[in-house]
Amino acid sequence: MGYSSDDDKILSYNDVVLRRSDLDILNGPNFLNDRVIEFYLSYLSTIHTSPAISLIPPSITFWISNCPDTESLKDFIKPLRLRDSDLLIFPVNDNTNVELAEGGLHWSLLVYYKEANSFYHHDSLMGLNKWSAKQLFDAVSPFVSDGEATYREWSDAPQQKNGYDCGVYLLGVARVICQWFSSGGVKNRDELWFTDVKETVPDLVNHLREEMVGLIRRLMSEKSE
Repeated sequence: MGYSSDDDKILSYNDVVLRRSDLDILNGPNFLNDRVIEFYLSYLSTIHTSPAISLIPPSITFWISNCPDTESLKDFIKPLRLRDSDLLIFPVNDNTNVELAEGGLHWSLLVYYKEANSFYHHDSLMGLNKWSAKQLFDAVSPFVSDGEATYREWSDAPQQKNGYDCGVYLLGVARVICQWFSSGGVKNRDELWFTDVKETVPDLVNHLREEMVGLIRRLMSEKSE
């Protein structure tokens, strides 16, 4: 009889390794961890392959926010070629302890759109992550913009109905923004993606966990064939 552990590796996808415990997180009313967030952002990057879009993994975003040395940060960011992208998507976590992996209690999303030279913070819990998003903005903006980029809180962002779905909202918003950009939304300079997010995300988050579980199981099946 086989023994199954929560730490069993179930899928290696791009640079992300998912374990059985990650699948359990998606199956229940749980806070999404870094691996699940990174997996789905990596999946979105395979759907939206334009080099104009960059979806930044949580671990990289965290280090950009918390790197104590400007010179080290400059060396770290240079290979990312952030200036080459028109749309940058950063997951934001409120963890500030660099010695604590998988820390934090809330996820949100910071988006840089080069056309407007602006960062937009999308928070599903009444701006709870504003400080963390602003910290990331202060750290990364000199490396993405030739001029002085602006920071904007989107006060009308769709709001979660519980205490654990912030990561699902992050991923839902990221997905809708990527779809907007890939479909030529770049032409709607005034409206940007905000209407699409407001109209789509509240329903999307209701089934996104189930959809992600199905995606992981499909990829597992394809790997085993």
